[in-house]
Amino acid sequence: MSDLSTPAAQRLRRPSWRDSRLLLGVLLVLASTAVGAWVMSRADDRVPMYAARSGLVPGQPLSADDVVRVDVLLGDAAGDYVSAEQDVAPDLFVLREVRAGELIPRTALGTRERATNQPVALQVDATSASTLRAGSVVDVYVNRPVEPATGPAGAAGAVGPLGSRPLAGPELALEGVTVLGLSEDDTVMGGLGDTRAVQVMVPKDKVQGLVGDVDLGARITLVAVPGAVSQNAS
Repeated sequence: MSDLSTPAAQRLRRPSWRDSRLLLGVLLVLASTAVGAWVMSRADDRVPMYAARSGLVPGQPLSADDVVRVDVLLGDAAGDYVSAEQDVAPDLFVLREVRAGELIPRTALGTRERATNQPVALQVDATSASTLRAGSVVDVYVNRPVEPATGPAGAAGAVGPLGSRPLAGPELALEGVTVLGLSEDDTVMGGLGDTRAVQVMVPKDKVQGLVGDVDLGARITLVAVPGAVSQNAS
């Protein structure tokens, strides 16, 4: 019986830098590390900014309840928007419309003197008010009381709040103004019937005249502009 040859045991070789699998693994680790570092560096560049929690309308005073903090990547444009690193400054007013969710540009805010519109509450017919909501765009019509000296004696017409003076035909007082909000109370009984308080944004130069009409007992009617809804509604 012949002797069988015994194979010699082979020693395991250490991985060599020339091993393609080792090189591929090293490259994958380096690539993942580089990508992670890049992502982290980009995340570190995000800055806190204020965005509109709901829509902002011209003339509206700005408060902390009107904004929400968002962290965004703006780069050099960061200086164009209101930073959230500080509290909302007092006595700031909205100068132009900012839609819900949008970052607030610095140019959209200013002092009371620079605000072009002011909120004015009007008592309007409850039925017409029921079709409105915050953000609706309306035309404002005014039925002014007729002066007794110029109105025909005993003339029939719409009756004023005290039931003593007829009202002239409606005149367009304001065009395309925004409804800021409606009273939570359903209706208020008055000389004009059921009414509801509606707050609208009025240009500063028109406020005095409109308030004067209200004080004289004029009837105010808001007519929604078809298809027009301001994006500032909440």
